[in-house]
Amino acid sequence: MLTHTGPDTGLLSSLGAWTWPGKAADGLQVAHILLAHRLGRTSHDTPEAIEARMLNLAEILGGLAQAQDSVPDTQGTLVTVASRALLRFPGARWGLRLPAHPQWTRLVQDSGRAALIVGLDPLTQSADAVRVDTYLDAALAADRLLFGFARTSRTA
Repeated sequence: MLTHTGPDTGLLSSLGAWTWPGKAADGLQVAHILLAHRLGRTSHDTPEAIEARMLNLAEILGGLAQAQDSVPDTQGTLVTVASRALLRFPGARWGLRLPAHPQWTRLVQDSGRAALIVGLDPLTQSADAVRVDTYLDAALAADRLLFGFARTSRTA
């Protein structure tokens, strides 16, 4: 019997992803990725269930840090081909295609990493930059974000 320890396709399909270039705590340029669960579409998508799924995702990635902790490398792997990007999860058959602007992709390729932020609260898939900033500010203040670094892979 084949078993998978990674996220199932249901969880992957429920994720929203946003990417942008920015600065790390040390002042250096770094690519950022935000993963958040889309707003619930069924009665099973309660805030508690969404939080549990996102905590499970963080665990699959090898454990992520809170804002005040040292940020670890995750077990998630970034694969870039030209201007496209994919986040692969350990034990998962499928990856998550990331929105990628050429400037962001070049930053990932040059640095070999991206700051990965996992939000514990849902966010609408159509959220623009202003809404994402508002989400990040509120979630950071409430300690509802987890952090890690995803590294690039040499093989697709």
